Amino acid sequence: MRITGYRTLTTIQEWARPVGDANGVFEDGVTTLPVVLVDTDEGLTGVGLGSHAGIEGVFPAIEGEDPRSVTALYDRMLRFAFKAGHAGAVFGTVGALDTALWDLKAQAADEPLWRLLGGRDRVVPAYASGLDIGLDDEALAAAYRVYAERGLRAAKLKGGLDVHADLRRLALVRDVLADAGAARPHLMLDANETWSRKEAVRHVGAIERALDLAWVEEPVRRWDAEGLAAVQRSVRAAVASGENLTGLEQFTPLLKAGGLDIVQTAAVGGVTHFLRVAALAHAHDLPVSPIGNVPVGLLHAATAVPNHLVSELQDLRPPVGIAADLDIEDGAFVLGDSPGLGLTVFTEAVAALDRRPAPADPAGPGVRPERAGLRLLAAERAPDSDRSPTRPRRADPEAATADRRVPAIEH
Repeated sequence: MRITGYRTLTTIQEWARPVGDANGVFEDGVTTLPVVLVDTDEGLTGVGLGSHAGIEGVFPAIEGEDPRSVTALYDRMLRFAFKAGHAGAVFGTVGALDTALWDLKAQAADEPLWRLLGGRDRVVPAYASGLDIGLDDEALAAAYRVYAERGLRAAKLKGGLDVHADLRRLALVRDVLADAGAARPHLMLDANETWSRKEAVRHVGAIERALDLAWVEEPVRRWDAEGLAAVQRSVRAAVASGENLTGLEQFTPLLKAGGLDIVQTAAVGGVTHFLRVAALAHAHDLPVSPIGNVPVGLLHAATAVPNHLVSELQDLRPPVGIAADLDIEDGAFVLGDSPGLGLTVFTEAVAALDRRPAPADPAGPGVRPERAGLRLLAAERAPDSDRSPTRPRRADPEAATADRRVPAIEH
């Protein structure tokens, strides 16, 4: 079997609600999902979900090769990309191609990838992650009730801009999960790198005086090994990070500094990357947790590593034009028996899409705020210069909480 070519598509995820984090919100609830299809001379096609930026410079590394040599081909792609750097979108392209190669290898073996990789149990524990910073309290509760109906008893909220709002929202979701039957709901908070070291300690400390956090995610910049270690030593919650790191060389200083309790990898990094990071984390007696909206490749791989903790579940619906052989039951992903990843891409449906996200706003979402990490207090109002006139304005966090007391928290 030989690789003969590739195709690229871009589909969309329709969230039916605003989604975002401390760096901005997609008010229309539509985000893009790049797709890479890798074709072979035997009629098999592998699917990779992730970037295809710069693919014309990476694909020659695997063209004409046997896709079953996937690990060696992963390293070959990195070598082809090394001069320009394998970080960012190009790393995502390598990861998407790598995932497609694993899909092909498992299809050729006529096995689901989880079994090919050595997994024994097709059930992968999950936590709910609503990308929810743009939701008011009513919408927030409604979103997490839907997760709770599928058995989710752990939830990660987006926050970091206002400690009072974060406390209120965490307590609200805790109560939603408790009402659904969770004896002890597990709560996490994702700051998306918006704090300085001291601000992180103060913000998390204020929350921990009222309720229990399982982990705080990306409290400071992704590369700040000393800062992550300082936060880790100063709060009770575990510190999680790693979704935006590329290559083992970026994880190593964080692990050496003792800055991580939970090692994360993003779905766009690919299966081989996840397996290597999981082995590195295991050598440090640390758990791993995959991140991403459609982390199918990493879900399969998670079944085969000894230190998988829990995987992120964002939208309960697949992207437009994509079907996946998996279910959500009793708070977990349940992988199917279809060969490979179990993904089917309906290319005509994707090509026929008549709804696309609006052009990117230069001020965000996805653009680090000008004053991130430069606020004295977690509830300090961002200056007007930090907001684009064309960007939807967030509610003023101080005004939203000025006349509202933080609810009492019962333990």
